[in-house]
Amino acid sequence: MAGKPFVSAPYSNMKFAIAKLLKEKGFVGEVHKKGRKNGKYLEVGILYDNKKSRVNDIKLMSKPSRRTYGKVKEVRAYRQGYGMTVYSTPKGILADSDVKRENVGGEILFKIW
Repeated sequence: MAGKPFVSAPYSNMKFAIAKLLKEKGFVGEVHKKGRKNGKYLEVGILYDNKKSRVNDIKLMSKPSRRTYGKVKEVRAYRQGYGMTVYSTPKGILADSDVKRENVGGEILFKIW
């Protein structure tokens, strides 16, 4: 919302996998891992359409105090296909369309559109 070209966050393998998935699906721009050893951080480029970010809203589904899980049969398109649901599965971090294709369920992390 501030109109910044990129965002920085502390690095973790899970955050990096999520950022790569969001880049693949067109929600964010370039993803870079920077720094060394204990000073690693993630730099994610923000994409804009007519001065408006491509990410309109993020709804967190799971949190440490309450985990939410989903089966393959329960996977539905989010926002008529304009958004996506991100899952943490045994096959890695996957979007809702990939979860159906791989036929695997998992923890529902968040929904984005």
